[in-house]
This record gives sequence, structure tokens and C-alpha cells, in this order.
Amino acid sequence: MLRRRAVKQVPPSHPLAGKKIWIPRMSYGSARAFAAAFRSIGIDAECTPASDERTRALGGQFTSGDECYPAKVTVGDFLKLLEQPGVDPRGLVFLMPTAEGPCRFGQYAVHLKAVLASIGYPEVTVLSPTSENGYQGLGELAGVFVRTAWRALVAGDILLKLLLKTRPYELEPGSADQAYEAALDDLCRTLEVPYAAAGEQMQALKASLVRARERFRRLPARYDPTRPLIGIVGEIFCRLNTFSNDEVVRRLEEHGAEAWMSDISEWVWYTNSEQRRRWRLEGRSFSLAMLGARLRARYQRRDEHELVKLLADDFRGYEEPEDISVVLRYAEPYLPAAGALGEMVVNLGKSVYLARRGVDGILDISPFTCMNGIVCEAIYPRVSADLGGIPIRNFYFDGTQAELDRDLGIYVELARSYRARKPFPRTYPACFPAPAPA
Repeated sequence: MLRRRAVKQVPPSHPLAGKKIWIPRMSYGSARAFAAAFRSIGIDAECTPASDERTRALGGQFTSGDECYPAKVTVGDFLKLLEQPGVDPRGLVFLMPTAEGPCRFGQYAVHLKAVLASIGYPEVTVLSPTSENGYQGLGELAGVFVRTAWRALVAGDILLKLLLKTRPYELEPGSADQAYEAALDDLCRTLEVPYAAAGEQMQALKASLVRARERFRRLPARYDPTRPLIGIVGEIFCRLNTFSNDEVVRRLEEHGAEAWMSDISEWVWYTNSEQRRRWRLEGRSFSLAMLGARLRARYQRRDEHELVKLLADDFRGYEEPEDISVVLRYAEPYLPAAGALGEMVVNLGKSVYLARRGVDGILDISPFTCMNGIVCEAIYPRVSADLGGIPIRNFYFDGTQAELDRDLGIYVELARSYRARKPFPRTYPACFPAPAPA
């Protein structure tokens, strides 16, 4: 039996003690897992309630339209919490990370603070970790939390991948979603326990993922190798937040396709790589900061491998790149990482990677006016031509979509046509019957 430790919890004098952190549901499962990581060190946390029309109304009231759609959604979701009866704003903490680079995301936290102050809630705390400072505000618990949070994100990615590779083939409608919810509940219960050591936590997480694997394997399903597989890239919030993208993955499935979603962990690996690149340019290759970053990456990679290898058979043909350098190398002919920043580089490189893994099409999901999406859209025709004409389509979202189903239906037919002539074969897991010769 796993032992609980006399863990050092956040002390009563800490600014977060007695408060509750609310986490945007960028990805529903990962947000819940991330909240459980906070609870493991004694900080109450939960993901924000599901977005709805009130989200859009509040977000629209306190944004000008120059901000991108995720800003409207996150602001609206946070402000909904202030409408709850009897809420004490002094006990609220809104998690809004920030980052450097060309994306407007770097201004979300600043804007949120300004909105809260303008409507009379300056006492609400906005927790805004950056790629530079991480969660150092947690003091001596920062290291423990960061490792647990990383494991939470990786596990959340794994559960989403299990869901998306199973749901299009389920024989009992809703069974894959039910298995996902059960697995996610199991994962969160596992994560929120303060274990005696990192190794004990890892063993518990592995056991949870094995239970999830078996849940999905038991589901009645009929796997069809003729169903097109569509790679999903794009702006990280919009592609993962089902409200923001109008349930585009479910709609794809209804049109007879399967989705391969880019992971959250991919972005973490990119930001780590970019941080080290900047330090090398600044002459800090042999600094303590660089040493710490390399050690952290080493532990992160080891943890990721430990968890992912449990599902090697299930994810055969869905393997992610071994290292972010693979993605950056694929992007190099189109948008070199040394000359551009952010998701545009990752999305271009990942599109090439996915095409070479045998997907039948690429969708780039971005907010309306997103610079990353616009830059990629200008380059995708060349990428498509270099990869045998794979259909690559940008879909932009701002909450006013029309004819989405029509456009997706047309796109899936293009993917079916490409599938018959694509130059890169797909590898299938054992659950699929052998595909007929093209």
C-alpha cells in the first residue's frame, strides 16, 4: 500500500492559503488534472465551469474585439464566478499564465487584472506564472508541484488520446465519453494524494493509466482503417477548448473522420527549448540556470516515457515526436525557429510530422485574426505541395461560425481523396483490421 507522507503543505501565512484557484479549461481533462496537482500540496483548486452563452456575453462586454477569442472566453468564464451567490472575491485566485513572444496571450493577465479593477474587484488574485519564473511563488513546494503538474499534463494528454482514438469506432454511443470521465476521475483522485516520494506517486499514476487503458480496451468497438485520420494543430487554447472551436472534433467524427490532436506537452517542450536557445545567445550556456533547465528536462522526459510506454501497443501509429527538435527540424525549410517564435513554428513542423506519419489531412484551428494561424495559412500551400497534396485547411473561430458542418463535410471528402494516393503509409495499432490495398 502506498504511504502518505508528512508533506509540507502551503503554510497559513502563504498568500494562496485559504483561497481557491480557478483554472481555465483549455483542455477539460488536463485542467482537472492540473487542479488535482494543486490540491496535492494543500491548495484548493478546480477548473472553471463549462462555458456557455453567459461566458460569451460577459467576455464580449469586457473585451473590445481587438483581443483574440480565447481572451473573451477566459475573461467571461472568470467573471461568471463572481456572479455566484455569496462569493467572496478575496478567496478567488484566477490562474492566467503568460509568455513572451508575438502572441497576444502575453497580455491576457494584464488585461484580466485591469478588468477586475475596473468593475470593483481588485482583491481577486491573478496568478500569472511565466516560462521564466514558473511557480517559484510557491516557495519550497515549487519543485514538488512542478513535477506533479507535469505528470498531470502528460497523463491528461494520454487520456485525451485514448478517447479520440476510440470514440469514432464505439458501438455503444457515449461509451467512450463515459470511460473517459471514469478514467479522469480516477486520475484526479490519484494526483491529489500527497505521496511519500516521487517514485510512489509515479507507481500510483501508472496504475491509474493501466486502469484507464483497460477501460477503453473493453469498450465494444469496430475499428475501420478506411476512416480518414485528420491531424489537428493550431492555437493551443482554441484547438483544445471544445466551446471555443464549436466541438470541431465531434463534428469531424460525425462526418466519418478520426482526429489526432496535438498535445499540451508539445508546447511545454517548445518553451523549454526556446528558453535554452535564448540563454545560449546570451552566453549563459554554462550557467546554473541552464544546468537546472537541463536537469528538469531530463526528469520530465523520463516521467513522460514511463507513462507513455504503458500504452505503446494502443498508440502504435500515433507516436508523438521523440523530441521537439524533430518538429523544429521539419519547420526549418518553411519557418526557421531561430527567426520566428511561437505556435506558428510548432504548427508547421508538426503538420509535416503528422503528414509523414500517414494522416489524411491537417486542420489548423485558430482564433479569428490569430497571427500564428495567418502566417501558417500563407505557408501551408507550399507544405501541401511538398507532401503530395495533403489537404490543409485553416478554421478560424470567434463564436459566430456559420456553415461549419458544410465546410467540414467538404474537407473530409478531400481527405478521403488524398488517402487513396498519399505517399506516406499509415501504421495501425493491433485493434485495427489490416487495411485493404489502396
